[in-house]
Amino acid sequence: MNGLHLVTDRALCRGRSLEAVVLAAVRGGAASVQLREKDLDTRAFLEEAAALKALLAPWKVPLVINDRVDVALAVGAEGVHVGQRDMPCAAVRRLMPGALIGLSVETWEDVERAQDEPVDYLGVSPVFATPTKTDTRGAWGLEGLARIRAYSRHPLVAIGGVNLDTIAAVAGAGAHGAAVVSAICSAGDPEQAARDLLRAFYSRV
Repeated sequence: MNGLHLVTDRALCRGRSLEAVVLAAVRGGAASVQLREKDLDTRAFLEEAAALKALLAPWKVPLVINDRVDVALAVGAEGVHVGQRDMPCAAVRRLMPGALIGLSVETWEDVERAQDEPVDYLGVSPVFATPTKTDTRGAWGLEGLARIRAYSRHPLVAIGGVNLDTIAAVAGAGAHGAAVVSAICSAGDPEQAARDLLRAFYSRV
């Protein structure tokens, strides 16, 4: 999970279709797309996931589904990202043996438990306070991110308040990848925003 990753939020897309923003992000270098839909019903979520899966296929960019293992299975998504209160990672791995599985960590206890989890990366959440992640227990900060990097056996993807002003510092603190929401979804030019973010991230790796 190295590089830049888009986490979707249709409410931040400034009237543009989600598909248009996702395609622009991929053209700009996004390495994966995580579809996050907290308010859609299952049928609408499934339709959106299927549309993005088809959109991303020619680019060989993996689609990761947030929380909903059933949706990921139904559309053949390449991955799923779960939180501490979602389906246990071992169960996800049994259902999706070849999938890319990510797990959010919000406390040090989460990080310790994750050492034995069959996951491909940890989502360090949030690194900085952000209005797009309001259900968490506080921000890790750069020192927290560096502490996790020193301890954890898993690759780390930083999320929460990651933008053009902070992404280089996130890379410098040890993140293998950076996930962004508003920095791409709300950008005037999402493709150029992705390019700029990616360049800044690798300036410090």
